[in-house]
Amino acid sequence: VGRIMWTVNLSLLPAFIMSVYYFGPLAAYVTGLCILSAVLSEHIYQTALKKKTTIADGSAFLTGLLLGLNLPPGVPFYIPVVGSFVAIILTKLLFGGLGYNIFNPALIGRAFLLISFPKLMTIWYAPTAQFVALDAKTTATPLGLLKEEGLTKLIEVFGDKSDLYMSLLVGHRAGSLGETSVIALLIGAALLLYRGYITWHIPVSFIATVGVMAWTLGGDSGLFTGDPIVHLLSGGLILGAFFMATDYVTCPSIRKGQIIFGIGCGAITMLIRLKGGFPEGVMFAILLMNCFAPLIDRSVKSKMFGAIKEQKEQKK
Repeated sequence: VGRIMWTVNLSLLPAFIMSVYYFGPLAAYVTGLCILSAVLSEHIYQTALKKKTTIADGSAFLTGLLLGLNLPPGVPFYIPVVGSFVAIILTKLLFGGLGYNIFNPALIGRAFLLISFPKLMTIWYAPTAQFVALDAKTTATPLGLLKEEGLTKLIEVFGDKSDLYMSLLVGHRAGSLGETSVIALLIGAALLLYRGYITWHIPVSFIATVGVMAWTLGGDSGLFTGDPIVHLLSGGLILGAFFMATDYVTCPSIRKGQIIFGIGCGAITMLIRLKGGFPEGVMFAILLMNCFAPLIDRSVKSKMFGAIKEQKEQKK
């Protein structure tokens, strides 16, 4: 377990480095405080209950890192502390520890913060790649602009469509710390795929569903007029699809079930992006599908075993 967790932590290093490049000390401060709070929460809780501390396995570190990468830069110090407490204590340890939690801890922490502190959680800073100060200029995220003013305005803000795509790809846009640079996230994802710690089933089905729905339903001029590239490169899709939806504990274990899980995540994400009150739906989609993961596994297993039994009876 420890080797897997620390490898996932390593795979997120490129995204963390790019967050520091674009948002400067704010990124290191927020992410570092999340990690410290998560590790201390786990250590103090387990020590108080006279249990063996498990901070060395890297899971608490990973939860803190993921939470930090899901936060906007410049949030007050108590935001990472509260979010880490909710993620580690309420979502993970009270359910029995690693392997027993129902929901992704980092996403529950972020969801709690978004509901409790909506204004603080939706203040976005414009990246400058110049180690921004605490009084950095605030702006809207690409998905926020897309939802409020449409694709034409979004393209206008970035110059033209090619500039928009490039900015989304390299990460020169507002957003949560770890979601901005798609290239950095894909480098980390490639490491996990190469090591065999994740498979393609959830990320590909998740991303493909978002792309198809964005193309068919996301346009301003009717069916099949949407821009799937904008939706694929914006928001927390890549971060969520590769690093959070694939969480061993909270996703289906059977390959066919993982594809169903990914499709569900993609569909809910686009439903929220297009019709919901929030511009982004990745977090809510993954958490909702976490609820269905056991049911999906049981359903797929029963069909598989039923088919095997039927084949055996036919042979007889």
